[in-house]
Amino acid sequence: MDLKSLRRFSVLPVAAALMVGLAACGGSTSDAPASKGANALAGSDQESLNKYTTEDVVPLDEIDPANLGLITEGTLRVGTLSDAPPNIFIDKSGKFTGFDNELLRAIGEKLDLEVEFASTDFSSLLAQVQNKQFDVGSSSISTTDARRENVGFTNGYDFGYMAVVTRSDSDVKTFKDLKDGMRIGVVQGTVQDDYVTNTLGLEPVRFNDYNTVYSNVRNGQINAWVAPSQQAEGQVKEGDDTVIAESVINTENFTAYAVNSDNQALLDALNAGLDAVVEDGTWNELVEEWYPDREVPQDWAPGSQAVKLP
Repeated sequence: MDLKSLRRFSVLPVAAALMVGLAACGGSTSDAPASKGANALAGSDQESLNKYTTEDVVPLDEIDPANLGLITEGTLRVGTLSDAPPNIFIDKSGKFTGFDNELLRAIGEKLDLEVEFASTDFSSLLAQVQNKQFDVGSSSISTTDARRENVGFTNGYDFGYMAVVTRSDSDVKTFKDLKDGMRIGVVQGTVQDDYVTNTLGLEPVRFNDYNTVYSNVRNGQINAWVAPSQQAEGQVKEGDDTVIAESVINTENFTAYAVNSDNQALLDALNAGLDAVVEDGTWNELVEEWYPDREVPQDWAPGSQAVKLP
């Protein structure tokens, strides 16, 4: 994969433009924001992120699929979202798909495990993983320190961006334009919720899902949506009279799969599978399929510190 500069997005002048995301969806756990005052756009560096990245992994041939503490032996039961393309969504045929879920399917294949998806709300996903309702959470979850107090995470498999989505005729053009008195939408419990609430010191309008917050931008009920950029790109369509006003690298944390914090065997297995799909080129292929116009920062790579992108 060509690791050139990220020409499609504006990038804050930070010491090292790393990843992060989701996100998701960069993602989260409960009705409360993901962390207290963490500025997802403030920058980070590879050394600080490496403290959470394993130096290597357990060899695949030493992983016992029957000893992973799964809800159902031989099957990964995965909690995910249904409405956040291109990362996690249900396609027209009813299949759970997207970059995160297809990568997890590939990891499951390396481990000889079936992968079974179920839809849930983002705000409750991490609690459901920790309570063993799901073996794994797949939702472009940004691995904040606060979340690590409640759940375990694999090594990173993605980085992300944070975006401001507005109507095309809006005066909001950048993150700096978000002011007190505006109705700023977020999905509840995400790093975007945390950013608006604790970093900007504003009270957002919280929604349970991405479809609803986006529809509120379209109909003018909110001034802006602070979103994971991948999900913003999946929602904003020509003719909607909406625009991604600004997209900035979210540099604080990488994106990872969530696992019960006591299940080290499953964490080891997923990390081994992740390294395997990085090493054989599957990760690159999925990035090219799901993010055809996105390029990877030169100073970031998925998986353990031992694996290299081909």
